[in-house]
Amino acid sequence: MERRYRVVVAKPGLDGHDRGAKVIARALRDAGFEVIYTGLHQTPEQVAETVVQEDADAVGLSLLSGAHMTLFPKVIELLQNKGADDVLVFGGGIIPDADIPKLKEIGAAEIFTPGSSMSSITEWLQKALDERHANN
Repeated sequence: MERRYRVVVAKPGLDGHDRGAKVIARALRDAGFEVIYTGLHQTPEQVAETVVQEDADAVGLSLLSGAHMTLFPKVIELLQNKGADDVLVFGGGIIPDADIPKLKEIGAAEIFTPGSSMSSITEWLQKALDERHANN
């Protein structure tokens, strides 16, 4: 029996706006993913620990606070330190276009900005995880 992909949706940092993360979590669930939502105000350490404990295939980071250049690298570093560098990291929120290539350089697989459709996110994630699964 094949298991559904598990995705952690996380709100690292002090950002208190979680409507977008909840909408994404619901869209992923409706598309057939198993979703674990961490809630607000998670430290990078808490996010990485949740990803490992839940044996997640991917983690989506939602950031609106402007701290993406600090929080993305920290979560990615912690996942690597925990031996979870095979977890697909993606994210979204208010992220300037100029920062997207930098985030991809440090290990973020994809960044979605406001206006991205739910189907573009769920279809991208399904394809990306299928490709990773096929190559392992």
